[in-house]
Amino acid sequence: MDSRPTLADPDDDPYLWLEEIRGGRALAWVEAQNAATLARFADARFAADRDVLAAILDRPDRIPFVSRRGRYLYNFWKDAEHPRGLLRRTTFDSFRTAAPAWEAVFDLDALAAREGEDWIWDDPVTLPGRHDRTILALSRGGGDATVLREFDLVARDFVAGGFELPEAKSDCDWLDADTLLLWSALGEGMATDSGYARTIRLWRRGTDIAQAPVLFETTPEKIYAWASIDRTQASSTVWYMERLDFYNMETWRGDGTGPKERMDLPTDAWMDFHRGWMAVKPRRAWSVGGKTYPPDSVIGMSLAAFLKGSRDFTLLFEAGPRRAPQNLFWANGRLVLSVLDELKPVFLLFDPSGNGWTQSALTGLPEIGVANVWRFDAEEAESNGDLLANVQDPVTPSSLMLIEPGKGPALLKRAPETFDSAGVTVTRHEALSVDGERIPYVQVGPAGETGDAPVHLYGYGGFEASMLPYYSSAIGKLWLERGGTSVTANIRGGGEFGTRWHEAGRREGKRLTHDDFAAVAADLVRRGVTRPARIAAEGGSNGGILITNMLVRYPERFGALFCTIPLVDMRRYNKLLAGASWVAEYGDPDKPADWEFLQTYSAYHLAAPIHRYPPILLATTRADDRVHPGHARKMAAKLQTMGYEAYFYEPAAGGHGYGKDNKERAAFTALGYAFLRRKIGWE
Repeated sequence: MDSRPTLADPDDDPYLWLEEIRGGRALAWVEAQNAATLARFADARFAADRDVLAAILDRPDRIPFVSRRGRYLYNFWKDAEHPRGLLRRTTFDSFRTAAPAWEAVFDLDALAAREGEDWIWDDPVTLPGRHDRTILALSRGGGDATVLREFDLVARDFVAGGFELPEAKSDCDWLDADTLLLWSALGEGMATDSGYARTIRLWRRGTDIAQAPVLFETTPEKIYAWASIDRTQASSTVWYMERLDFYNMETWRGDGTGPKERMDLPTDAWMDFHRGWMAVKPRRAWSVGGKTYPPDSVIGMSLAAFLKGSRDFTLLFEAGPRRAPQNLFWANGRLVLSVLDELKPVFLLFDPSGNGWTQSALTGLPEIGVANVWRFDAEEAESNGDLLANVQDPVTPSSLMLIEPGKGPALLKRAPETFDSAGVTVTRHEALSVDGERIPYVQVGPAGETGDAPVHLYGYGGFEASMLPYYSSAIGKLWLERGGTSVTANIRGGGEFGTRWHEAGRREGKRLTHDDFAAVAADLVRRGVTRPARIAAEGGSNGGILITNMLVRYPERFGALFCTIPLVDMRRYNKLLAGASWVAEYGDPDKPADWEFLQTYSAYHLAAPIHRYPPILLATTRADDRVHPGHARKMAAKLQTMGYEAYFYEPAAGGHGYGKDNKERAAFTALGYAFLRRKIGWE
């Protein structure tokens, strides 16, 4: 029985050949694994679940989310007839009706068929003001690398001889109708060690990108460089950002052609500029101008005064132990701040245009569940202050609301109910983790405890991402409607309670996020909801570390595990695709001091043949160019070699997600839930 790699010899890895994404031997292994997994779990019930879920995702009466660009509202729409997607537009007046009149602008399915490419959609960048041209980003198979092509929104065709860039991890913005600011990993020496853009280039129409002047450049060990154009004043300002690591960056100010000025701000600060004002949120305490601003506070001042040397900030918001900002943005002169206060959504407005900053709050939105608010207009400089809000909870589907300045929220669209929630209740609880920290979780399911509930438990615990109780058609239809219980855990490493919560679950604290999740599983048993063999846990990406650590550290608390698009091998993760960009979250395995704690949650090395592990399904996609599919492949291979019940599934497309279209996403999810239900004895 081969248990390599081991903690004693972490680099003796017999499965490195599975890192060859399209290697012949590796693909033969993948195809054999896919066939075995589908033969075991893709039965008639799976097929019915897949088709039902795909039909829900394709429903014609779901909300068409839009962004306003000039006089049109644009929407990218997928359904059974257009599985890859259709870019379409309508007017605001038409959108407010029950049946908007949509005008098709671009058909991705037709393009893919015509060119014989596996094109997947990414967000377009339209020419501000005119919005008659856009740069389309097209991905092969759903990866992060895209092909950029200029498209005429009036003629509804690609621009002959227009801007076009081969496949690379790229993005851009319009400096004017004939000039782009481009940050791209395309070209010799243009990529950082993480695989992202090192430079920001000035690309003029009709010129060779290889000859485009470099306006800004970072060094290979940094993560990437990118630019943002502030058009909210008479003369535009170009902000150059240099991402030092995942949580630190340098910011520079310029005009897009001339010299640049470095901003004297903390590298860990989150900032935004608008109409000559600036808002800053530091991650750590910042002492400046004779004052100290605590972590997660939001402060503001005049940009002109700042550039002249003043540091007389106004304190706009101060966080609390369980009250933290989630997002901030500007809309027509007002700063909009999203806050979670004991996990309740709160939205504050700050207006600096009068005599000092004035504060108000958005009212009329629910105080429970989930509420997201964003600017209606795609271009900040074109905003009239209108906001959109998406409101939902685990048993109430989304409502799209319009919030006009000075008015309360008005309903625009309501999504249909996609599962029967009769008898389903939503409750919030807290578990105590190993160090006594209270870990919140939301439970959705039948009222009362039976001690035998089939539980689906989900968590993430990383990168400041807050896990909120959204309405999920997949969970609702394939789990709750059948009498099951769903639980979302707010473990440390997320952003629910701000920097404190995230920092506690970062680097050497990452084990605590796993302890938190295991504590929630134990609390469900303690409360009489269920028993360990009936708990099915799911996690993806960073959540892949979480799920594989449940396998090797807390196997007695779970009946089955579904691990998707996962990060697993913490010895080599920084050498695979975008892995080097996550060193600030996890640590550097090439440094002995960091490997000391990384090895304590590298499940690939911890897995050994002397334990009783629950069944696990590891699923990834071949087109994931962010988290290498080798993580899932190697973990499955090692577990199988040691005789454990481990299954593997890898579709060809999907990128860092579950599929390229609704049918593929439905199949991925239905397969995972079929596996979980069967392995916890619920079928």
